[in-house]
Amino acid sequence: MTGRPRLLVVASTFPASADDGTPAFIRDLAAYEAREFDTEVLVPQVRGASRVETVEDMTVRRFRYFPRRWEDLANGAIIENLRNRRSRWLQVLPFFVAEIVALRRAVRRHRPDVLHVHWMIPQGVSALLAARNIPWVVTTLGGDVYALNDPVSRRLKRAVLRRARAVTTMNEEMRRRLVDLGAADESTTVLPMGADVETIAVAGAGIDRDPGRILFVGRLVEKKGASVLLAALRALADHPGWKLDVVGDGPLRADLERQAAGLPVTFHGTAGRTQLAAAYARAAIAVFPSKAASSGDQDGLPVALLEAMSAGCVVVGSRISGIDAAVMDRTSGLLVPPDDAPELARTLRELLHDTEFQRRISAAGMERAKDFSVDTIGARYCALLHKVVG
Repeated sequence: MTGRPRLLVVASTFPASADDGTPAFIRDLAAYEAREFDTEVLVPQVRGASRVETVEDMTVRRFRYFPRRWEDLANGAIIENLRNRRSRWLQVLPFFVAEIVALRRAVRRHRPDVLHVHWMIPQGVSALLAARNIPWVVTTLGGDVYALNDPVSRRLKRAVLRRARAVTTMNEEMRRRLVDLGAADESTTVLPMGADVETIAVAGAGIDRDPGRILFVGRLVEKKGASVLLAALRALADHPGWKLDVVGDGPLRADLERQAAGLPVTFHGTAGRTQLAAAYARAAIAVFPSKAASSGDQDGLPVALLEAMSAGCVVVGSRISGIDAAVMDRTSGLLVPPDDAPELARTLRELLHDTEFQRRISAAGMERAKDFSVDTIGARYCALLHKVVG
């Protein structure tokens, strides 16, 4: 490792293990960055995780922030956790304080040449107070752009963006919002997270695809649009042979299970990477009916969508910024208006009737997904980090 620049990655979502069901896009990217940087990762403690471990040539350190019995703010998506249980707001201030202290210690210990900060809030705010003199790359992933728009949050986000040497985000609409908020136009770029297409392909090898099987992957929260999909499928009750697998969990699960009553729908809960790869391999169609939540939050570009494309599923997604950059309508996937159950039903009916159309879209989608692989995206992030160090 001698002679390599030192990188400190700061994030709030990071799997406790490779197959625990937590989205692994930050872990995958950090592992790629560790090929070129002496990398340490600082993340909050979650259940079942080691406090310090070495994973794929990077050191992962987790900080405690609340009494163990109630410490669950970072188990999943922080914003959704706060909406789901108001008592979790008691963990917010201790989280900030613990992260600031842990970040100061990490800076002294690791002496990083550059920080990769994921999410403007809370990580960017912590970096303002604990690592101000080190150059940063700030990556915004969706909720920190579309939600958290009260005056105090906007002021904090503006301060983070103005301090960053470079800002990356998931789609062009988010980039425009960030520039309007105060990010430098010339150093704010669209650079999404990558999908580990190789692991997905290997784990799904040898599994037969079911031409009538539909898949939904995502947290069961408003912005993911699972209720729209179920409404569309209710209109397909007369179409024989289809079935839906729902992979993911969240606060809306009970409501969605009631909505799905009487339909051939199975709720599987959270799945690890191996289970998820098998689900992709079995499904003919993967649906990502993302929409804007009542809070204003919405998806940037779901990594699960890229994984589904790479696994050969025909992807049906909402026509929103980010998804429409990855999915070329009726070429590498299909796009429908967000929150439009009748149009989604019509599109699914067309696909279920035409397996040859499915085959053509599947092949084009697999080719398109290569542009969003961890290797392709990781190389671009490494080039950006080297530029900031230089």
